[in-house]
Amino acid sequence: MPEREVVKKPRLVVRKFLARPQHEGVGAVVRRSIGRFELKYFDPFLVLDEFSVSAPAGFPDHPHRGFETVTYMLQGAVTHEDFEGHKGTIGAGDLQWMTAGRGIVHSEMPAAQGTQKGLQLWINLSSKHKMIEPKYQEMLSKDIKEAAKDGVKVRVIAGEALGTKSPIYTRTPTMYLDFTLKSGAILQQPIQVSWNAFVYVLEGEGIFGSPKSLPVTAHHLLLLGSGDGLEAWNKSSKPLRFILVGGEPLGEPITQYGPFVMNTQEEIDQTIDDFDNCVNGFEKARHWSSGDALSLDF
Repeated sequence: MPEREVVKKPRLVVRKFLARPQHEGVGAVVRRSIGRFELKYFDPFLVLDEFSVSAPAGFPDHPHRGFETVTYMLQGAVTHEDFEGHKGTIGAGDLQWMTAGRGIVHSEMPAAQGTQKGLQLWINLSSKHKMIEPKYQEMLSKDIKEAAKDGVKVRVIAGEALGTKSPIYTRTPTMYLDFTLKSGAILQQPIQVSWNAFVYVLEGEGIFGSPKSLPVTAHHLLLLGSGDGLEAWNKSSKPLRFILVGGEPLGEPITQYGPFVMNTQEEIDQTIDDFDNCVNGFEKARHWSSGDALSLDF
């Protein structure tokens, strides 16, 4: 079968908007595309931030419950530390896939001079997984699977592309692919028909969904409609880089209060009570703080 027939029904772009800078954390700047008033939730995705932070700004001690955070560094490095004693630094090209589950309190702060840049994606967990024990999956840049063909290069963060699979385990079934297309390159990438999927453009300009579509530039989020895959073209003279993310919708009600995401208001009330009283998963928060004295209250 010719390569071009892998995708029989390409997904079209059904919504597009520019992620504008906003302040978050303490002195950090993020371009939030999912999780703002135009797009509160794109099941199962809660937040997508393209962040930019320089010391002493950052994301001091703060809690999470009920979802996963995926941090993918683009430039510089960030040091993270949590109340379980887990600490480390992720640099350019590195990945941290953190399952907050029943509760974690951690900090994320710049670890290098200059500006640190990256992406953070929040993936919702189903009701049956919201209270599981916290867990980390981390991969150095050199260990992330890559493949290339016909002017298309991909880093396989999660899922599969160009016959290459990621070892990352996703409780909510998810694909996360970092594509770079050379000038003139064409991409066809299958996507599970039942999944929601989006593109976020990092560099250059590309055409997505239909060859008649207008070019899209950096910092734009593209929501994809129904179909079995994505077609993309780089008709410009410079490289095009974007992420393609897809996930299986949970189809469950959500109630969110800042860094807590549950199914009902009662569960949120219980979470706030647990956090305030350092119980039911937050026990270690009572006597812990990171190396950063400043903390965020929720």
